[in-house]
Amino acid sequence: MAKLNINGRTLDLQVEDGTPLLWAIREQAGLTGTKYGCGIGACGACSVQINGELHRSCAVPVGSLKPTDRVVTIEALSGPAVGPVVRAWAANDVPQCGYCQSGQIMAAVALLRANPSPSGAEIEAAMTNICRCGTYQRIYAAIRMAAAEIAAGEKPAPAPSKKR
Repeated sequence: MAKLNINGRTLDLQVEDGTPLLWAIREQAGLTGTKYGCGIGACGACSVQINGELHRSCAVPVGSLKPTDRVVTIEALSGPAVGPVVRAWAANDVPQCGYCQSGQIMAAVALLRANPSPSGAEIEAAMTNICRCGTYQRIYAAIRMAAAEIAAGEKPAPAPSKKR
């Protein structure tokens, strides 16, 4: 049994200490935005934030976390960098198959929180997630666009109203 704080909710999960956080998130908490890619921490599809820092959840054993650690998945990602990243992702047609996108967005937001005005070399160094479709140039362009929006201090567009 593990007690984890995922997306602001404290959950008691039936997992062993050696279980990768990825499987606790997907199978126990039911949050499937965090993807399985490689299982060895190389691809980044499973990226989440733990206490505000980017981690590859397939390489984090549940037993290494304390109940006070805050895990944030793509489902609950928030903050001033998120809107610009999502808008830039759409404007640059970044996703093709889309499988890696939650991890890519988690990594891009983490980069822009740490460095709101990264150089091209800093973007390439920080974005180590793998994209099988090879949309790296669009990913980098989207990050530059999001950084420009953040630098300009633009307010996020209001959320569209839900029509029923």
